[in-house]
Amino acid sequence: MGGVKRGEIWVGNLNPSRGREIGKIRPALIVQADSLIKADTGTIVVLPLTTKIRSGMRHYRVTLKAREKLRSDCQVVVDHPRTLDSTRFGEGPLATLTSDEMARIERALLAVLGMYR
Repeated sequence: MGGVKRGEIWVGNLNPSRGREIGKIRPALIVQADSLIKADTGTIVVLPLTTKIRSGMRHYRVTLKAREKLRSDCQVVVDHPRTLDSTRFGEGPLATLTSDEMARIERALLAVLGMYR
């Protein structure tokens, strides 16, 4: 998928979902390595965003302030990684994360995966 880069937020279609999986059409953070995106595997690893801020999940979710085309404060739901087909993406990028924000995402992802440093 041309133009998608790690650290950007794009609209992604997470439907259909099952059980407690996050669904809907919603913003999603691209976390896949740019080199793998360029390899054109046809899928991209993302982390969905939600406007339902859960302060009790701060070790596993990263809060972002509204900016650029991201209209509301939200949380990156690091504990629900998904792989989406490249045809499931719409508008974007809505925003691009800073290196500090990406570092927080990476620490939270390590915690989710039980790979503490």
